[in-house]
Amino acid sequence: MTKAAQPFIINALSIDVEEYYHATIYRKAMQRAPYQDVESRVESCVDRLLALLSRERTLATFFVLGEVATLHPLMVKTIADSGHEVACHGYTHDLVSLMTPQDFQQDVHRAKLLLEDLTGQPVLGYRAPSFSIGQAQAWAYDILIQEGFRYDSSLYPIIHDLYGDPHAPRVPFEIRNSGQNSLLEVPIGTARVLGLNLPIGGGGYFRLLPSPLIRMGIRWVNSREHQPVVFYVHPWEIDPWQPRLQMPWYYRFRHYVGLRTAETKLSTLLQVVPFSTVRNTFDIQ
Repeated sequence: MTKAAQPFIINALSIDVEEYYHATIYRKAMQRAPYQDVESRVESCVDRLLALLSRERTLATFFVLGEVATLHPLMVKTIADSGHEVACHGYTHDLVSLMTPQDFQQDVHRAKLLLEDLTGQPVLGYRAPSFSIGQAQAWAYDILIQEGFRYDSSLYPIIHDLYGDPHAPRVPFEIRNSGQNSLLEVPIGTARVLGLNLPIGGGGYFRLLPSPLIRMGIRWVNSREHQPVVFYVHPWEIDPWQPRLQMPWYYRFRHYVGLRTAETKLSTLLQVVPFSTVRNTFDIQ
């Protein structure tokens, strides 16, 4: 089935631009920071993703980590110059759930200013590292509004041991602060099946689950619920040659499963499902 044969709903493709060693599981296995002596691999992976998106004539939102932008400014400029949206992934990839409100505000403020300086464009979107804005971190939304963000994509309405809220809304919704300013929350995509939210929005689930299941889930949400799906990948997820750490088997499985096939699976997905940036998909100005 071609893109033209799909329901005319454009989904949102997002890429969380971070290094393999920023992943929460990898950081736990390393048990140390900073990372000056660790190999950087993000640029080559982003180059491959940009080439893939160009071939498929697809635009995406790149949630760029501030630490990565500092080390690879030309990469960020290339992303923006290629017509993609640059959004904010924070600066340090520390979990919001471990930050104070003051630390969080400093982190997002620093990252947003950096990205806007590099691209010359407003940065309107934010995604927390490892989707780490939960119910206990609702204070973060006020800070995002204060910092001028227009949308957030930190909510994954699934059951997960590290993040997620299965009882949260599955579709975009507005969050207002006391001053009646608002922020649009755009959750990561799920399909409601037998009373459960099936994770069809990317990441490790995309690498693990069969491709037809992911495509069927997206088509279901598009055609039956008439809603777009927010989908995400990381650059390191198409890099099976990244350094391998010793770690518990369950961490090793979660981090490394499907790396060899992820790029091909993504290419196939883009050929049959229409995607664009978050801003375009949800008409965020």
